[in-house]
Amino acid sequence: MNDKVHTCSFCGASQAPDTPLIAGIEGHICEACVTLAHQVVSSWGRTRALSGPLKSPPKPVEIKEQLDRYIVGQEAAKETLAVAVYNHYKRLAAEARNPRRSLDDEDRVEIDKSNILMLGPSGTGKTLLASTLARIVGVPFVIADATTLTQAGYVGEDVESILARLLDASSGSREVAEWGMVYIDEVDKLARQGETAHGTRDVSGEGVQQALLKLVEGTQVKINAKGRKDSGEGTLIDTRNILFLVGGAFAGLEKVLTKRLRPGPSGIGFHADVGTADATGTRDPALYRETHPDDLRQFGLIPEFIGRFPVLVGLHDLDEAALVRILTEPKNALVRQYQQLFAFEGVQLEFTPEALTAISRKAIERGTGARGLRSVIEGLLQRPMYELPSMSGVTTCLVDADAVEGRGEIRWTHAPEDQALRETAGG
Repeated sequence: MNDKVHTCSFCGASQAPDTPLIAGIEGHICEACVTLAHQVVSSWGRTRALSGPLKSPPKPVEIKEQLDRYIVGQEAAKETLAVAVYNHYKRLAAEARNPRRSLDDEDRVEIDKSNILMLGPSGTGKTLLASTLARIVGVPFVIADATTLTQAGYVGEDVESILARLLDASSGSREVAEWGMVYIDEVDKLARQGETAHGTRDVSGEGVQQALLKLVEGTQVKINAKGRKDSGEGTLIDTRNILFLVGGAFAGLEKVLTKRLRPGPSGIGFHADVGTADATGTRDPALYRETHPDDLRQFGLIPEFIGRFPVLVGLHDLDEAALVRILTEPKNALVRQYQQLFAFEGVQLEFTPEALTAISRKAIERGTGARGLRSVIEGLLQRPMYELPSMSGVTTCLVDADAVEGRGEIRWTHAPEDQALRETAGG
């Protein structure tokens, strides 16, 4: 009979009825050491998950260089976003090196996040900036639409659904999701409308602004496990380290800005100065850069919501020269995209400089900014793309200004042997 008393190979605790040991090949381990080992291994996994995006944090100049490859102009907006992302990385790195253990650490300086509000006319690149930034950052990134959100208790998505999508983008890792970034588009649609004519509540306006306050500021939100395969107890997410960006066109804000920056004459009747109005009706391209928080309050956003976005980024209207650059310079420029479509058919698509200028002019007339460029080109090339697959011997398709303006046709160039056959058949 073996009466040997075994001891834990880690802490030396002796085996007893109240201290059972797990036997291994050459040692034993007690329950307390198993629990401690589980905590240590869990902390290793958390450190690896959180430090993964921090292996090579890009510098602001590097972030802007990558944004320049896809976005033309908006230099101030790109610099602001680059700094915000870099500071977000620095906050994550500091948190990883020195995690918060208690509230009594007087030597620790906690860096607060600076959420960003982007505003500008439609088609100036707000959503493109956010989606391109998603390719650059190493932390989870989601884009949400404010128009789909409703106040809690009403039909539609509530604000917690944004965090649920962020958790999905993090592969279910709560630790990684808590260091992510969120972009909310069309936030200007949440402007306070008050009671409607029928007396119903504005459930998708001020109520959503109020619901977003706790997410943006930083709090713990419980995400129910709806549609997930994990346990139904839900996941508790701390939004203190999640960087929020919001954007919107804020149509009508220019009237508020113009009234504050260039107040009109105060006289009435025979004393009114009728010569001070802008007869051209043009808008200052840099007008949105002069936006103050009080302007947003007059637009309809509540002060509590405005105060949680200390960084205001105003995007300017794109002029004709900028639209021409957008057509040709970015890595995924529209001209390159359609040239690739024609290359699939073995045809080279060419645009004259005058044609690019005419396309940009048409997009400006439509008032949709860079977003209108695709619709102009699509309408211009619809007929050629319809006929091209059925044509043979075509080598080049040339688009000039006359074709864009409707004064001429798009010109095709055929191979020499095909052109000879066409002339013979015609003769």
